[in-house]
Amino acid sequence: MINTGMERLAVKVRELIHSNVSSLIERRVSEFLGVNKKGSKRWFSELAFCILTANYSAERGIRIQREIGECFFICSKEELARELRRLGHRFPKARANYIVLARRYAVNLKEILSSQRNTFNMREWLVSNVKGIGYKEASHFLRNVGFFDVAILDYHILDLLESYSIIKRTKTLTRRRYFDIENTVRELASLVGLEPGVLDLYLWYMETGKVLK
Repeated sequence: MINTGMERLAVKVRELIHSNVSSLIERRVSEFLGVNKKGSKRWFSELAFCILTANYSAERGIRIQREIGECFFICSKEELARELRRLGHRFPKARANYIVLARRYAVNLKEILSSQRNTFNMREWLVSNVKGIGYKEASHFLRNVGFFDVAILDYHILDLLESYSIIKRTKTLTRRRYFDIENTVRELASLVGLEPGVLDLYLWYMETGKVLK
């Protein structure tokens, strides 16, 4: 039996699908598919972006990613931390450390992930091998490089789902709890005819009024 809150939220999403917002989201999806065709260096830049956005603003993360450029690849840990501090990141030293540690995969990240059996195995590999990446960040990264079958459960999405009485928030989001909520999001996505990673953009717009990445 479908949750009545889910039915109400599905109605709101369908309204957005038939509004001008859909063209903005389609353009963003097209950008993600374009990144999918790029090489490991471009993928690593997205991985660094997702490391930056953990417990931080996606909008500010986009600005930092744009300004940092090659520093993701060539700066020392100390130099990168200084740049992140200058650009206003909350955790410059920790995030610089995570990004520098992840550089071991910078030249063949796409090949490593493409060798995995499916998107869910890619996500498990990322969570297991990249420090600073949890299920939310790994899902975010995969969506940004063109894989739409995982859900990005950031606080905006969790707040929205709770406001429609679809889920009840808990203090911690364990692996099992993440998968449980992801299955709920997948059910909602099926109701409105979208993939979870695309649905995320609509839900994010509902909470923030923005279509970011």
